Amino acid sequence: MINTYTVTARESGERIDALLAQEIDDLTRSQAARLIEQGLVTLRCSPIKKNHRVTAGELFVVEIAEPETAELLPQNIPLDVVFEDNDLIVVNKPRGMVVHPAPGHPDGTLVNALLYHCGSSLSGIGGEKRPGIVHRIDKDTSGLIIAAKNDYAHRYLSAQLADHSLCRTYECVVCGRVRNDEGTIDAPIGRHQTDRKRMAVTERGSRPAITHYEVIARYNGYTHLRCRLETGRTHQIRVHMEHIGHPLLGDLVYGRKRPEKGLEGQCLHARYLRFFHPRSEQPVELSSELPEYFREVLSRLGNEIG
Repeated sequence: MINTYTVTARESGERIDALLAQEIDDLTRSQAARLIEQGLVTLRCSPIKKNHRVTAGELFVVEIAEPETAELLPQNIPLDVVFEDNDLIVVNKPRGMVVHPAPGHPDGTLVNALLYHCGSSLSGIGGEKRPGIVHRIDKDTSGLIIAAKNDYAHRYLSAQLADHSLCRTYECVVCGRVRNDEGTIDAPIGRHQTDRKRMAVTERGSRPAITHYEVIARYNGYTHLRCRLETGRTHQIRVHMEHIGHPLLGDLVYGRKRPEKGLEGQCLHARYLRFFHPRSEQPVELSSELPEYFREVLSRLGNEIG
């Protein structure tokens, strides 16, 4: 698997092994150092040293061998298909479904279901473990997710993710009363310095992250929000809401460490998508209703307050 990474001005001066560990999922600093020692990290086609200090604008190519995994098998898992044609499919993912196989989740994933539904017509850009997957949402996040059926569509949609023209809007319930009716959180996100399973707002080894939010309703001790992503960092909404003191209800990783309102796992739903179709280049707008678990949470919050 080939990864490319361009250094931002914020990251200038970082050691390359530390930076790669921050930016590439499931890669530790020691693993990054081994890749560098093996000559698998190059700058302008030349290997670099693990103590190399990066400069803004440098483009690194990182070659990582795909781990040997069991063959992905199509599984007849029902899908809530919101949109489908010869280029792409948009699915309303249920809460609790993992997007692609990973340690502890070898099957029963969205990818297994897509392989059954779409057959061989999924793009290969995502690699053997993530065929067709253009973007991801967490296991306990429900809602809309796009998969590409060919490499052209995958590249076209990925370019929209990069330039922020692919619009993703979520709804969530957060703890506490959010005072402002709307706002923007502009805070860089990177890997947590001590817990690699978490992300954090940090200046070290981070990338820009921007979330726009607006209040839908306020309840006693909770707020129902609409959040629009301008960027797409891992766990972005969860991290940003924790950062401003309003973690997502049910988020046992970034929020309160006990279940509330009968919910284990964040109350977060990917509700709206807007993108340009890779063939017609016309805008496509899609939405999904709030799922049952989300409506039940709202009913448990009681009456709205001002």
